[in-house]
Parts: sequence; C-alpha cells; structure tokens
Amino acid sequence: MGRFEVTQSQWVAKMGSNPSYFRGQSDSADRPVEQVSWNRIQSYLDATGMRLATEAEWEFACRAGTPTPFYNGSTDPATVVDIAWFILNSGMETHTVGLKAANNLGLHDMLGNVGEWVRDYFSPYSANAQVNPLRDSGSYVVMRGGSWGQHAGQSSQRSYDSPNIVYQGDGGFRVARDP
Repeated sequence: MGRFEVTQSQWVAKMGSNPSYFRGQSDSADRPVEQVSWNRIQSYLDATGMRLATEAEWEFACRAGTPTPFYNGSTDPATVVDIAWFILNSGMETHTVGLKAANNLGLHDMLGNVGEWVRDYFSPYSANAQVNPLRDSGSYVVMRGGSWGQHAGQSSQRSYDSPNIVYQGDGGFRVARDP
C-alpha cells in the first residue's frame, strides 16, 4: 500500500494533465490529486501497474493494529488534529501529503486530506466474520476516510457513490500492489 495518497505530480507524470481543484500553489505538486472519479482512476492504475486497495485492506492498513476509529488509538475526535487534516485545521484545502503523523504501519493521511476511493463496490457489511471480502460488482463504489472539509469525527467514515462522480477538491486515492 502506498505510504501517501497519489500526488498531483504523480498523476501528471502518467496522465499528462492535472484535474485538481487545489492546483497552482507552490506546494501543489506534493498535494494529493483530487477531482478524479473512480472510473478515471482506472486509467492511472493501468498506466502504473498498480491497483486500488480493497476496502478490507484499506481498513486494516488504516487501523494499523488499533481497535479504535482513529489510528492514534483514540475514540475522541479531538485527538485527530495530530493525524488528519479536517474542517477545523485544514484551512478548507488539501495539504502536502505526509505532514501529519504516520500510523503504526508508516502510512500517512489515511484519515483526512482527501477521501480515498477503494476497489470495492458498495454493499452493507455482513454480520458474519470475513477475511478480505471483495465486492466486485454493483452500482456504487466505496470511498474511505474523511477529507479536509469534514469534521474530525467523520475522518474514519465509509461512504459510497457512483463510479463516475467527481467530488470538488476532496476525492482522491492511494495505490496498492500485489507483492
């Protein structure tokens, strides 16, 4: 799994243009690419040989061994300030990846900055225990983590939408690959 969300410079290097809303600042190249739909991301993945993490892989990587909603081991949204960009500390924009503390696996920005598309299509969680279930068909795809424009308590959220939807300034992704 990528240590950081895919940046604008990484996207431009493979795709040739920058769809991001938060471009044009001196640090834009190191900010996460955003305003990319799940469907558009597929071209980037084809160009790089990477893939999106499954939702279960993303959840495991985000929690990094903690049983709590936030990977700092807390259930208190007030503690998220050290690990995530959210509505109260973001200045209402994305930030250079990796500025907030990493989790126990060395991954940055798993919560906040931009929401991250994952590989799975949406369906309700099963009541039965499962190991890395993959939902590979459906009408909606899953986005995990919150973004710069949401409250700290939403930073570990699960949402879903059409694979063609483009969120203004806050829908991005990180890559994964098979070993």
